[in-house]
Amino acid sequence: MNSRERVLKAFGLLEGTPDRPPLQFDLCRSLTDHFGDKLGIRPDYALSYYEDLTYRISANRIRTAMGSDCVVVGGTVAEGFVPKVVKDGVTLNEFGMEMKPTPLYMEVVKCPLASASSVDDIEAYPFPDPAASGRFIKAERDIAEFKDRYFIIGDVELSHFELAWHLTGLSEYMMALAMEEPWIEALNDKVEYWTTSLAHSLAERGVDAIWFGEDLGTQTSTLISPDMWRERFKPRHRRVIKSLKEKYPNLLIIMHSDGAVAPLVDDFIEIGVDVYNPVQPNVAGSDPRKLQDKYGGRIRFFGGIDQQQLMPSGDVAALDVEIRRRAEIMGRDGSYLMAPAHIIQADVNPQTVEAMIASVQGLAK
Repeated sequence: MNSRERVLKAFGLLEGTPDRPPLQFDLCRSLTDHFGDKLGIRPDYALSYYEDLTYRISANRIRTAMGSDCVVVGGTVAEGFVPKVVKDGVTLNEFGMEMKPTPLYMEVVKCPLASASSVDDIEAYPFPDPAASGRFIKAERDIAEFKDRYFIIGDVELSHFELAWHLTGLSEYMMALAMEEPWIEALNDKVEYWTTSLAHSLAERGVDAIWFGEDLGTQTSTLISPDMWRERFKPRHRRVIKSLKEKYPNLLIIMHSDGAVAPLVDDFIEIGVDVYNPVQPNVAGSDPRKLQDKYGGRIRFFGGIDQQQLMPSGDVAALDVEIRRRAEIMGRDGSYLMAPAHIIQADVNPQTVEAMIASVQGLAK
């Protein structure tokens, strides 16, 4: 059974059950460089339109050589775009966000629409062209190389809510949302157009799944009330997913949201989401057995390995126990794609990454 068949069986697109839970993982730059050196494979970094997504869509040769059953592709910056250096390592990206590197992630330090207060302000903002020349060159190359052997995921993260507030700033966006400022819907319309166009561009190039992403939760609750999400964002997700399913009926839809978003899982199912990611551990509502008992058979799971505490601890024995527990609970009928809950960061040592892969591969029947 090759990697592609393993994932197709786990997601119900081929009959039968996989020989073990398939595996997907992403690596930060330092880990990518480490394993590239070890394997003798040069990382093929391709800058995403949002910097942190670069590590989702780069180095597929390294990750598959290590044991990933999936390849992730997505949109890059437009052809010829080079981030402008503002000061002290801060760069200006394609959206006009000022981005500053931190030890783990890139941080938005200045938002292009922080002062927006009217529909005219939104209309005047030059949104990037989602179909710009060069945006899908790397995706096309990776799809051609890996399609026959691996499951191909098209990454469209920062889909609606999250991309919008990154353009304005979180407090500014939340205040305007609560006050029902008219310009909010004008901004959300532009973000929906961007998201829809990216998703269709990847689907028409032959990906097996579209991975939408919204970080809607904190460690204890949703960032906005479930009712507000249902009123303001659920219809937008429904429209995008419906447009994809009508044109690509075999395309799987993955919804990513960090945090305590269990109150929204029924809604995800209702709008056509097939797979829920990352099933973040250590947050309210994410007990794997309760999720499996409630939703098993209606939605599949992707993620679940603790990347906040367990993997950084380096306790490989405890990691192996947790991987076996997750496989027994969430993968009991074979419908589980195992993965860390987020991109593996520099606080995880390479030996722990290798131990994780070995533990998953050791589940083979």
